[in-house]
Amino acid sequence: MTGRRRWSTEEILDTAAELLRTGDAESFSVRKLAAALGTDSSSLYRHFRNKTELLRAVADRILLAAMDGYRPEGDWKQRVTALALRLRAAFGEQPQLASVWGRHASGGTGSRLVMEELLEALRASGLPDEQIPARYHRVAVLLAALIASEAGISTITPEEYEQGMEQFRVAVLGADPERFPALAHFARDIRPLGADRDAAFEEILAAQLAHIEARVP
Repeated sequence: MTGRRRWSTEEILDTAAELLRTGDAESFSVRKLAAALGTDSSSLYRHFRNKTELLRAVADRILLAAMDGYRPEGDWKQRVTALALRLRAAFGEQPQLASVWGRHASGGTGSRLVMEELLEALRASGLPDEQIPARYHRVAVLLAALIASEAGISTITPEEYEQGMEQFRVAVLGADPERFPALAHFARDIRPLGADRDAAFEEILAAQLAHIEARVP
């Protein structure tokens, strides 16, 4: 009688990524992954101690993909912006994992590559070394929040989007001017969160980098 096939770590991560592509991180489970592989959960725990560790490993592969072929170019602000846009594009293809990256720190190679480039770019800015860790943390939090926010919007269905737009129009255009005078005043110009995301992402990031630049001696 032949035993069950032994799956490699990479094969497990490939299958996990595919399940997450068609589902979400909250409903994902090691049991579902084992069923997709035709094995039992215990065999997967030889590779990963728990679901969180597995999700971190899948998210780290997104970071690795983002850094593949990356070469730093330009000044420090251009480097940070290029890195941010690569991360945004990479998680745009697997939005279910954006929240995992923001919620669970990854200690994998992909994470270390991102951290190294961001820290090197900030050192190139001229900031004193003692200020760099705090500024790094703020940029990292900003990027994780922006990317997770975009990912959340991109995972909704067209029907959910239309329903949300209708609710937005009712809430904004139908605002009582006596109770919500500012909202009523700007109602025709206010746009939903999902609108013009490209410009919003780049402008918010640019503002943070300008804030850092202003503190360079």
